[in-house]
Amino acid sequence: MTTFAQTGVATTPDALAEDATTDAQLPDAAADPSPDGPTNAEVGAADAAVIFHSWSKQGGLKPLPLAGGLGTTVWDHDGNRYLDFSGQLVFTNMGHQHPRIIAGITAQLQTLTTVAPAHGNATRAEAARLILQRAPEGFEKVFFTNGGADANENAIRMARLVTGRSKVLSRYRSYHGNTGAAIVATGDWRRIPNEFATGHVHFFGPYRYRSEFWASTEEEEGARALHHLERVVQAEGPESIAAILLETIPGTAGIMVPPAGYLSGVREICDRYGILLVLDEVMAGFGRTGEWFALDAFDVRPDLITFAKGVNSGYVPVGGVIISAGIAHAFDDRVFPGGLTYSGHPLAAASIVATQHAMAEEGAVENARQVGRDLIGPGLAELAARHPVIGEVRGTGVFWALELVKDRDTREPLETAVVAGLKSDLIGRGMLPFASDNRIHVVPPVNVTADEVAQALEIYDAGFSALEA
Repeated sequence: MTTFAQTGVATTPDALAEDATTDAQLPDAAADPSPDGPTNAEVGAADAAVIFHSWSKQGGLKPLPLAGGLGTTVWDHDGNRYLDFSGQLVFTNMGHQHPRIIAGITAQLQTLTTVAPAHGNATRAEAARLILQRAPEGFEKVFFTNGGADANENAIRMARLVTGRSKVLSRYRSYHGNTGAAIVATGDWRRIPNEFATGHVHFFGPYRYRSEFWASTEEEEGARALHHLERVVQAEGPESIAAILLETIPGTAGIMVPPAGYLSGVREICDRYGILLVLDEVMAGFGRTGEWFALDAFDVRPDLITFAKGVNSGYVPVGGVIISAGIAHAFDDRVFPGGLTYSGHPLAAASIVATQHAMAEEGAVENARQVGRDLIGPGLAELAARHPVIGEVRGTGVFWALELVKDRDTREPLETAVVAGLKSDLIGRGMLPFASDNRIHVVPPVNVTADEVAQALEIYDAGFSALEA
C-alpha cells in the first residue's frame, strides 16, 4: 500500500478514510445557542454589509443564517431547527457533519494540507481509483477540477481538442454551471445575459408533461425528441459538432427522467455522426438517483462523465471529468492545454475517499433507491391526490420534483411569487425546501431515514393545505 513518504507519515489512503471515531466531537443538534454567540439578526446584518450573493438582486436580501448542522438537520443562531430537504444545492448527499468524512479530512490536514497538482499524491490517486471503480467499463483517468462548472468546461475543451470540431449541443432545459462555456451550454434564463462563448447550439429534450412534440405517450415523446435532435445535428452540420452535452437526468431544470431508449438513442446519433457524448452527472451522480451514477439505470455509455457535489457531499470544493480510454490516450503525446492550481487538492481528495467508503459501507445508495421507491414516491403521489396544486410528481431515488400549477387541466404554472411564499411557509414549519420556478424539489441526503421522510411529508402536506386555503 502506498504511504505518504513525502511527509514521513505512514498513513495510507484507506487509513485516512477509515480513521473515523465514534466519539467525534460534533455539535449537538439539540443544543441551545450560545449566549455569547451572534444572533440571526447580527449575522444577517454582517452578511448584507459585505457579501455579494449569487443569482440575486443585492438590495433587500435576507438569507437565513445557519449556525450548524448534523445529518439531515440544520439550525440557526437563534436555536431554530430545520429538516434539510434541499441538500443545500443538492450536494450534501451524506448529510451534514458526517463523522467519517470529517475524520478523513482531518487526517489529511494533519499529514499534508496542500500540494501542487504536478506532484504525485497518494490520496488523490486513491480518490480517482474509487471514482473509476464506479464508472462504466472503458474509463481510465480522472481530471480533477474545483467544481461542476469547470468540470463541464474542461469536458467541452477535451471534446473540441480531440474531434477538431467546435460546436456543442445541449438542451434548453438544462444547467451546466456558471463559467464561460458552461453557462452558454446552459439552457435556462441565466445563459442569456452571459452569452460570450461561441459554438453553442440548443435543442429540446423530452419532457412529456410540457411536450414540445405533441406527444401523447412517453414512447412518442422519446422518439420525437430523438428525431428533433437528429434534425438539429443535420441542420448544424455534423462535421462541425464536437459533442452533445446532457445532464443524464436534468436537475435544476426540473428532474425530468428520460423516457426508455432516449439516452441510448442519443448515443446512436453520436456514433452515426462521429460526435462525442458527455453526460453531466454533477447533480445526479453518487447515489442521488438510487444508483452510483444516474446513467447506470440506462443503456448508455458516454465518452466523458462530469461530476462534483455528491462525490464528497460538498465538504470541500471539488469536481472532475472521468475520461474514457480513447480520449485519455489522445493526450499521451500531446499536451492538454488546461489545468487548475487546486486540481486534486489533498483535502478534497481525502473527502472523496472518506465519502466513497462511507457510502459503500453504510449502504447509502441502496437506501436512496429503497426510500425513493417505497416512501418518497408513494408519499408524494398521495400528496398529489390531495392537493390539486400539484400537477405532476416525477423522480427517482432521492431526486424528485413536484410541478405546481394553477390549473391541472391547462397546466398553467403556479407563479414564482406564490412558490416563494410557499417556500417561506415551509421554512416557518421547520424545513429547508428547494424551490425552482414553479417547482418544489424533494432532495434529501441519500442516507435519509424513514422517520425523516415521514416528517417531511407532513410538513409538505401542511404547507400545501395552507397554500390552497
